Amino acid sequence: MTDSWATFGADLHIDPAGAAGLRAGLMDALREAVRTGRLTPGTRLPSSRTLAADLGIARNTVADAYAELVAEGWLTARQGSGTRVAQRAEPRRAATTAPRSRPVRRRPAYSLTAGSPDLSTFPRADWLKAARRALTAAPNDAFGYGDPRGRIELRTVLAGYLARARGVHADPETIVICSGFVHGLMLMGKVLRQRRVREVAVESYGLDVHGNLLREAGLRTPCLPLDLLGSRTGELAGMRGVGAVLLTPAHQFPTGVPLHPDRRAAAVDWARGAGGLILEDDYDGEFRYDRQPVGALQGLDPERVVYMGTSSKSLAPGLRLAWMVLPHGLVGEVAEAKGEVDWASSALDQLTLAEFIESGAYDRHVRSMRLRYRRRRDQLVAALAERAPALHVSGIAAGLHAVLELPEGTERSVIQAAAWQGLALEGLSRFRHADAEPGGDALVIGYGAPTDSAWTGALEALCRVLP
Repeated sequence: MTDSWATFGADLHIDPAGAAGLRAGLMDALREAVRTGRLTPGTRLPSSRTLAADLGIARNTVADAYAELVAEGWLTARQGSGTRVAQRAEPRRAATTAPRSRPVRRRPAYSLTAGSPDLSTFPRADWLKAARRALTAAPNDAFGYGDPRGRIELRTVLAGYLARARGVHADPETIVICSGFVHGLMLMGKVLRQRRVREVAVESYGLDVHGNLLREAGLRTPCLPLDLLGSRTGELAGMRGVGAVLLTPAHQFPTGVPLHPDRRAAAVDWARGAGGLILEDDYDGEFRYDRQPVGALQGLDPERVVYMGTSSKSLAPGLRLAWMVLPHGLVGEVAEAKGEVDWASSALDQLTLAEFIESGAYDRHVRSMRLRYRRRRDQLVAALAERAPALHVSGIAAGLHAVLELPEGTERSVIQAAAWQGLALEGLSRFRHADAEPGGDALVIGYGAPTDSAWTGALEALCRVLP
């Protein structure tokens, strides 16, 4: 049976034309590829048999060209290692007039910005075990395009987990898997706009990216006032154009206060009476340290609340795995909106997460991280009590960040001083809605992100810049 060129080894795009004789043309083409950096030092070249078949020339022609380039020092050839590009100096490129570049900011030595877990604690070994089991058991259809709602295996496992851990009423048919919370919010913005909703109320403090996404969907985003009991949901009744509201009820971001039970009930009453929807962002609901976590708001009325959860805080944002538990009447619209774009989480990652949860590894990891972050928060509070006793940490003991109240007029100067110390910090004003009343000065301290080796230095740098 005649060998096909398509079955041979590594590919190499090369054009030996332009010189007298095939051997000379091939040598010139290889020299040029090395000289310009297209073939980098250490790159393994195809065997003489493979390249000869690819180019349709005699094998001896390629072998002779390789031998001569080895003699010239362009290539190396060793038994068992094949022919490779020699370790030469970097190719000299033609001089160009480069545009004047802006000065590059020095990367901070430490960061206490909010929003990220300690990425060094990702459970690699357990995740790898789950991935192997998931891949071994994966059905053939897992490698196709699949259901826009996501893999049924993950939706089934999530329904059980969310009911057990967060008090969510769910079944696999009402869950849609998405590529992060932002993806889910984009889908909801599109669906709400199609439903002729004009306004989605947002909390007066929150991430501007969320408001921007809703506005890009054509929705206005009036802000809901916020105080020590959480967002003042009783005022929704007076916001005439509002058809939905985005809330962080378990642990308001970034102020750190939970939504008072009366205000949880008021939000649900408004949704029922006005035919509105509540978008519940449960971004860190599993991390409560002073008591058992409060159940999800969705449990009060599953047909009026869209529950939105994510693995970004519990595992890692790089997984791009999140989920929405939808009212029955929304499932088809959201699935249709999601199906219109080629933006979905990997089926294998979904199967791995399903296996990770079902095996109990997810619960073990969350419990371990809950203890770790609680210790971090305790260390933060203790250090502040010793070094800056006049300052107060507000909000409940939960999540991956804390709010440190500052004397009036000092927020900006503290952040600037921190930058000089190589410490990245964010002030509370960074998260204020443009229409919200100005609040007090404060820092939003993300104690979850630093690695163990960086935590002590970050905490010390913080204490040095406090007033």
